[in-house]
Amino acid sequence: MRINLEGQWNLRKCGKDEIFSAEVPGDVYSALLEHGKIPDPFYADNEARVQWVRDCDWEYSREFMIESDVLEHESVFLNLDCIDTFSEVYINGKKAGKTENMFLRYRFDVKKYLKPGKNIISVKIFSAVKKAEAESRRQPFPVMWTANNKVPHMNLIRKVQCHAGWDWGICMVAAGIYSDIYLDAVNRCRIEHVYTSQKHQPDCCNVKVSVELYAVRSGKTGISAKLGDLTQRKSIMLSQGINTIDLEFEVKNPQLWFPVGYGNQPLYDLTVSTVDETVEKRIGLRKLELISEDDDIGRSMYFKVNGIPVFCKGANWIPVDAFPQRQTRDKYEQLLKDAVAANMNMLRVWGGGQYEKDCFYELCDEMGILVWQDLMFACAEYPSTDDFLANICREVEYQVKRLRDYACIALICGDNEVLVLSLDDTDNKSRCLVNYDRRNSALRNAVKRAGENRPFWPGSPSNGPFDFDNLRDDTKGDMHNWQVWFGGKKFDGYYDVTPRFCSEFGFQSYPGGKTIAAFAPEDQRNVTAPVMDYHQRSPSGNSKIIEMFTRYFRFPEGFDNFLYLSQLQHALAMKTAVEYWRRLRPVCMGTLYWQINDLWPAISWSSIDCFGRWKQLHYHAKRFFAPVIISPFQDKNGNLDIWITNDLLENFTGELNAALYDFSGSVLKNKTVKVNVPRQSAKQVKKYKIAELAPSANDCFLYLELVDADGITVHCNEHFFTEYKNCELPETAVSCDVRKASGGNWEIKLASEAPAFFVELRAENTDGVFSDNSFTLLPDREKIVEFELRGSVMEKPEISVRHLRMTYL
Repeated sequence: MRINLEGQWNLRKCGKDEIFSAEVPGDVYSALLEHGKIPDPFYADNEARVQWVRDCDWEYSREFMIESDVLEHESVFLNLDCIDTFSEVYINGKKAGKTENMFLRYRFDVKKYLKPGKNIISVKIFSAVKKAEAESRRQPFPVMWTANNKVPHMNLIRKVQCHAGWDWGICMVAAGIYSDIYLDAVNRCRIEHVYTSQKHQPDCCNVKVSVELYAVRSGKTGISAKLGDLTQRKSIMLSQGINTIDLEFEVKNPQLWFPVGYGNQPLYDLTVSTVDETVEKRIGLRKLELISEDDDIGRSMYFKVNGIPVFCKGANWIPVDAFPQRQTRDKYEQLLKDAVAANMNMLRVWGGGQYEKDCFYELCDEMGILVWQDLMFACAEYPSTDDFLANICREVEYQVKRLRDYACIALICGDNEVLVLSLDDTDNKSRCLVNYDRRNSALRNAVKRAGENRPFWPGSPSNGPFDFDNLRDDTKGDMHNWQVWFGGKKFDGYYDVTPRFCSEFGFQSYPGGKTIAAFAPEDQRNVTAPVMDYHQRSPSGNSKIIEMFTRYFRFPEGFDNFLYLSQLQHALAMKTAVEYWRRLRPVCMGTLYWQINDLWPAISWSSIDCFGRWKQLHYHAKRFFAPVIISPFQDKNGNLDIWITNDLLENFTGELNAALYDFSGSVLKNKTVKVNVPRQSAKQVKKYKIAELAPSANDCFLYLELVDADGITVHCNEHFFTEYKNCELPETAVSCDVRKASGGNWEIKLASEAPAFFVELRAENTDGVFSDNSFTLLPDREKIVEFELRGSVMEKPEISVRHLRMTYL
């Protein structure tokens, strides 16, 4: 018997009489904003005006009714799936429980506090900032916290680290009740966890379903489980406390789950029932292996799913909104669909954010997106005191048991860049390493105790288990490559490394004009205006963007052109890295750029902004993550190598058309090459001497088109032989004919009299996604682009066109 306590609650600041309504699940900031108690923190510099909220304690309360038959049950448990972070729960004025970790589920037996009829529950949430400060005074030695946080010592408490700000994020130290809250009345036992393990054999999968039951008292009960069409029942004798019951199924000729691009994503319904409760799940049957083995280069890192090596293509994931209440299923679903639309098959849930909601992993299972799951530790030192280790081990055991059945989970990773910090602290290196090893070993053991059958990776980056020698060694494990952004190298700096798996690399750009209009007053829409600077959280970010402009482009004319060029530069940086590293397979087997999404409107590394609007990078990612791509590579010896990368499970046969154009649009040379690229491989298909192919590098460009055996174009690419600023690009107008298409979408027909490079389409009066964008438009052919409407319905979208030549006079 379940009593749902979600919905409208009362909220007040502790010590004050004023009460206003608040949604649960929800957060304090959302409630305050809804009632006009704070300005919009996303607008201008309002963030500074809402910091008082973090220093206050808050009380949620509401009334609820209890029927007498509820109290006839042996126990009534209050369930809190996610509450942030330090709280006390009172029922009818009596303290019923307390919390200290927002990543733990709490269940309190509250029957003795309840009465028939009207009851009152109140939840006091205490300032996490003050708790963190108090924790700092308890530490045996100073524990380093990250400068990304605008509030000190957040690494000492178990809360979303980026709530205190990051180099892309707002500082909003949220508080609230974020997930399910309900009362469960049970007579004999409650279900704590249901999880499975799989053993795969030819044409068969043995599935063991493990059920953890918490017994109120000893006694006999029954349990049943159904997996697909198979059913098991069992009578059991329970002991008071936790009992684990196993039921086994033999699934013959199983339908196997694959990542997107490698097969289908069938899911089996699993139902487990006791007398009092039922738990329903959907599981995918698959065998996943992390291959980390010594080889002639160093040590490999890649994943096999059902025996097939997977090249991981994707990005890093942060919380979808700074307001927890806005982290809705619809927002998750759209972002994940956009990831798949860009040919991604993996996302890394970053360790400074949160273990995501169940809907995130459910959707990843359905869509075939693998998940690299960090544990929630990032960019700081963490305590290794006994009480802290006990707290985080409870957290990890709970989270692993919650997550382990999702087919999408590929890896449990200990942290993000914590060991990097320890190795870089030359003054305290020995102490930091001992502290790190103590904590990391505890995490490893907690994962093992939770029965996790997926790999544990010590941290990111890492050379692999128990190898702390050199995290910047690109011959082993995964690496974070920031030499182009933080190191200031040119884009070809990506050619200097041969990663086995690059799990972080990135470049920044500005969001589009509509997004900037949502946070910047009109008089602030200047790159160095105070509000624009305020939404740039990387201290040297603007100077890095501008400095890179000077290497590749003529400086843009006007603010809108600056925005356009920053996004183009961003896209080309990531394109350079991914195309090069993909053709290094099987040495390199993964590229995850930083980052796919934003949680507030900012100048950042994201390819989709906080309103779901695609930047140019996301359109380029759709092309450079495509299953089969052409990639030109110009070396320092005057050669141009043409590669084809084929991720498909079958050989690729077709033709490569290479056309050399001058900038007026005339074809100077045209070559066609038959190509045959084996499955899951990269192959050099052509090599040119640039001096012979394009003796005047400033006056021409190469356009590459890959056509399959059926004559269908599968990929296009262009290559400039010198920096764009050295080329006299033609002034040309792009004609744009917008007309209604089937399914409520729109169709845009484009044409140009001369080559137009990186043509960007924008819908000025609505929102939506184009089937292609930031592309090269040739004068000898029309291009048709579809527009999927996502904004308010308009009679006709107003489409504007911009290309590289238009950015300067």
